[in-house]
Amino acid sequence: MAGTHSSSTHPPLLPTTEEDAVNRLRLLRSRRVGVSTYRRLLAEHGSAGAALKALPEVAKAAGVPDYEVCPEGVVLAELKAGKAAGAELLTDGSPAYPAALLDLGDAPPLLWALGNTALLHKPMIALVGARNASSLGTRMAKRLGEDLADAGFAVVSGLARGIDTAAHHGALAGGTIAVMAGGVDIIYPAENTRLAHDIAKHGVRLSEIPMGLQPQARHFPVRNRVISGLSRAVVVVEAAGKSGSLITARNALDQGRDVFAVPGHPFDARAWGCNMLIRDGATLVRNAEDVIDAVGPAVVHTPECELPKPDKGPRSLRDVAALHTEILSRLGAAPIAEDQLLRDINATATDVAPVLMDLELEGKIARQSGGLLARLV
Repeated sequence: MAGTHSSSTHPPLLPTTEEDAVNRLRLLRSRRVGVSTYRRLLAEHGSAGAALKALPEVAKAAGVPDYEVCPEGVVLAELKAGKAAGAELLTDGSPAYPAALLDLGDAPPLLWALGNTALLHKPMIALVGARNASSLGTRMAKRLGEDLADAGFAVVSGLARGIDTAAHHGALAGGTIAVMAGGVDIIYPAENTRLAHDIAKHGVRLSEIPMGLQPQARHFPVRNRVISGLSRAVVVVEAAGKSGSLITARNALDQGRDVFAVPGHPFDARAWGCNMLIRDGATLVRNAEDVIDAVGPAVVHTPECELPKPDKGPRSLRDVAALHTEILSRLGAAPIAEDQLLRDINATATDVAPVLMDLELEGKIARQSGGLLARLV
């Protein structure tokens, strides 16, 4: 079950200086400045510093007199708190920023990360579900987390009680990512304090919310789009008919990700959401192999398997065969943009175009509207 995927409309930004990072954070933390306004101001004024200077006049023209941008002291205090917590501020122009999010038009411009940020470049699968999970549901989530991590995926969830907690526990040894609805230094719920500390040691905690801010109801849907945006696919283990997990599933569809669901008994209200997803086309999941069969193996690109540069002459048949294999390993049933594929395998359009044509003629891949590619199973 996949949605319509669209490439990001914002260009990748250059790595920032410390001053520029402060200005960007001030801009994003200023009143009434959301992600889209932030990007528009940067595009119109060329830098965060120039956008900050222009913002009061922009606000005045919009009918907001006496507008004041976020004070520098507020941002410096947040940066100090981040440093004290051992967190790293990732901008969408930095190498550590997760490339999977760059496809999103509403990608967080800035993220706080606490832990091993290298995990943000592994293939990711999200596991989400009910807070009041059943014993069977938590066992299933823990097993899926463990098996997907063993297969090379980083497991993403939201650190909530129930299914999220079980998924994190299962994947902890292999690497798990907790996307938080409050500041990355604010652990919620408190019962997951030990788990959150373990994730900071062996995985990574991630949030776009300011340091020190308690989670609020409006933060959770925003958090959910990051969970799905990071991931190749979202697996829903248990969910009621109206739940945050279904919001995450809808986000995944909008972002072009696959949606999977574990079926449950029709009499159990915690299974209604999953059963509805399956009825509407989500892939039924019995185990981790069902997920891996659909999305493909967890192949991580390393420098050792970089493709030869164009100036090294024609590729050998072995090189072409290796490129065929790598492209197929990257593609799954969920369509992705061709430019995302090029970034994933560190190749140019000139290198890849003839190989894509071969694979398309062989019936191994399909092109979809909007420049999307998918593997045919």
